[in-house]
Amino acid sequence: MNVPSYITRCLLLNVVLSMAATLSLDAQAKDWTTVTVATEGSYEPWNMTLPGGKLGGFEPELMENVCARIKIKCELVAQDWDGMIPGLQAGKFDVLVDAISITPEREKIIAFSRPHAATPAAFVSVGSGVLPKPVGNGQVVRLSGDPKADKPTVDLLRQYLKGKTIGIQSGSVYTQFIEDNFKDIATIRVYKTAPEHDLDVVSGRIDVAFDDVTYWVVALAKPENKTLGFTGPKIAGSIWGPGEAMAFRQSDKDLQEKFNAGVSAAVTDGTVKKLAMKWFKVDVTP
Repeated sequence: MNVPSYITRCLLLNVVLSMAATLSLDAQAKDWTTVTVATEGSYEPWNMTLPGGKLGGFEPELMENVCARIKIKCELVAQDWDGMIPGLQAGKFDVLVDAISITPEREKIIAFSRPHAATPAAFVSVGSGVLPKPVGNGQVVRLSGDPKADKPTVDLLRQYLKGKTIGIQSGSVYTQFIEDNFKDIATIRVYKTAPEHDLDVVSGRIDVAFDDVTYWVVALAKPENKTLGFTGPKIAGSIWGPGEAMAFRQSDKDLQEKFNAGVSAAVTDGTVKKLAMKWFKVDVTP
């Protein structure tokens, strides 16, 4: 074979392959003028289904604000928590927003925006006598996720929760904490939605429920939950990760970057704080 001709053919082949790859990427690229956003629609006040079926709450209102900033039309749909990540991976949704805490385990399969909130969690019971009352500045304790460093606080909780039944919503960042630290000394009952564990605390079928403080602020104000109250300290800190954020497929880096810019702007100009005070009565700005 003529050497110059062979080299020329190789160069031409490389050009063709490069063009094909570029065309393939262009074919797969999305302009992101419209995205489908999944939220639970039942985790009040983060998200809820309003009369008439419209989705409302802290996150739907924040999403409306962020989508306007980045000039993307966002179509919100309700989806049970258990089907959210599989639906995202299958292309049914493009974005998830459901008080989703950033964790190392989740980062292995999905990507996150920068956090739009960071909140503590707490136990609730009938009355407030299951756990000891916090003293002094102990209303909030901070846990790091390091078992050795967190041991004094966890051991105290274990002392009072021994033999009790604890309710927790499935799939939340708090589920693993409860199961890791209390399943050997207490009965753990897992619920599909948070209101279900509220009902069982009120009825006496479980002793305590554990959930996000911002959820409890609204739940405890409901007439049907008038017998419930916080018990023990509120638990904050890096054990819950960097905070709650929007979630994306790992392949959609461009979409993730667009929402990062929108969330950052909403945090900087005080929109997140304004919406948090409206819905939570407490600032959850990360």
